Amino acid sequence: MFILIVLLVAGSVLVYISKFNFALVSINLGFAIFSDVPLFYIIVGSVLFGLVLSSLVYLINNISTSFKLHGKDKDIRKNKDEVLELTKRVHQLELEKEKMKNGSELEEPSDPKSL
Repeated sequence: MFILIVLLVAGSVLVYISKFNFALVSINLGFAIFSDVPLFYIIVGSVLFGLVLSSLVYLINNISTSFKLHGKDKDIRKNKDEVLELTKRVHQLELEKEKMKNGSELEEPSDPKSL
């Protein structure tokens, strides 16, 4: 419903602009000259060109941001794996410490909840 209202308002604005800007003008693009073009078409064309250009800039920015985030995700995954390995090593060292503390070399300490 909101989109319909926005489209109706935009259409009303375009009709209002076209009503008062129908003078014929010439466009010189450097390599081509267009004569007798209504000013309203130039206004609407400029707005549409600006929208397309800003959409392209937004898309390029969005793609570069996604590449940066993908790199950060890889770093986070690598660091999580490193933390897991270090946690395992700490647990092994704690078991060795308990083994040395008790002085029992016959019995191998085991922890069923270990990683």
